[in-house]
Amino acid sequence: MRIYLLLMLLAAAVTYLTTPLARWLALRSGAITAVRDRDVHAIPTPRMGGVAMLLGMVVAMLVASRMPYLEGVFSSHTTWAVLGGAAMVAALGAADDVWDLDWFTKLIGQVLAAGMIAWLGGVQLVSLPIFGVTVPSAQMSLVATVLVVVVAINAVNFVDGLDGLAAGLVAIGGTGFFVYTYLLTRESTPTDYANEASVVVAVLVGACVGFLPHNFHPARIFMGDSGSMVIGLTIAAAGIVVTGNIDPDIVSQRQQIPAFLPILLPVAVLILPLLDMGLAVLRRVGAGRSPFHPDRRHLHHRLLQLGHSHRRAVVIMYLWTALFAFGAAALAVWTTTTTLWILGAGALAVLALTLGPLRGKARRPSPTGAPA
Repeated sequence: MRIYLLLMLLAAAVTYLTTPLARWLALRSGAITAVRDRDVHAIPTPRMGGVAMLLGMVVAMLVASRMPYLEGVFSSHTTWAVLGGAAMVAALGAADDVWDLDWFTKLIGQVLAAGMIAWLGGVQLVSLPIFGVTVPSAQMSLVATVLVVVVAINAVNFVDGLDGLAAGLVAIGGTGFFVYTYLLTRESTPTDYANEASVVVAVLVGACVGFLPHNFHPARIFMGDSGSMVIGLTIAAAGIVVTGNIDPDIVSQRQQIPAFLPILLPVAVLILPLLDMGLAVLRRVGAGRSPFHPDRRHLHHRLLQLGHSHRRAVVIMYLWTALFAFGAAALAVWTTTTTLWILGAGALAVLALTLGPLRGKARRPSPTGAPA
């Protein structure tokens, strides 16, 4: 555990120290987010914070590769392939931060990065630890993996609308995910706690934590697509890798259930981004618009319209993510019944905070979607 905590701290420190450099690069290159009708920030803000997050992950990975404890993790190409895929989408996102690429170009780049980690790194959805389900062919496995990764990338991108929101959600949810992968590995291989998923998630959580001080409201820099794409690809890849480390004959059925969730990207970590993206697609397609057409009706916009302040809206979404992420991790140590009771009590408490008396005066959106 101490090795993983050291890697988190290292990734956080490097990201924190290099974020001012990323801000300088953004200002020099014109990667600045203007104030649009759908935005909630009041002044143009530089983006490209994902470059600093990638640097934090790279340094932590390089140090990890020199640690004897993690020697087995880096004996295969899996971890390096995930890092390479993260670098690809970071470069794509940085280009979008500067030049505002069209959605089709970004989609092609995302597919190529997902295909690279699947084809070269072996990060593929081959089997599920539930009831012995296997993907019937190599081609279908490749397609399923690419689809999962691309959906995760865009889910994080959809929810990245408030200062500190995406980085905080993944830092909290990723911590719960890390706890589960660590406990799962300790159960399945008692003599060796090292595994690829725990390393990848640990450095990702560290990068998000290191970026948060610069990004929390009022943000001095946004992560931009260079950051949201890195987060989405990395958390999806870690979820897929988890299934390769699970032996259904060793791990109890109770523990296999949350192990299945990462394949759904993972519900415990990305529940709010996935929900937000799903609702947005249904809403826009139902209105006869492109699913990529921007609007001001995301979950975070609705919290602001309920009367929550910027920071309170972010914290409420943090609490929902923590509830589901740590609820899934709890299945590794508690019974399903106990976990559901705690989840139910926690959900009532967070719901009370979401709809309760701490709200200010509700704000109604104008017919055009801008704040009234």
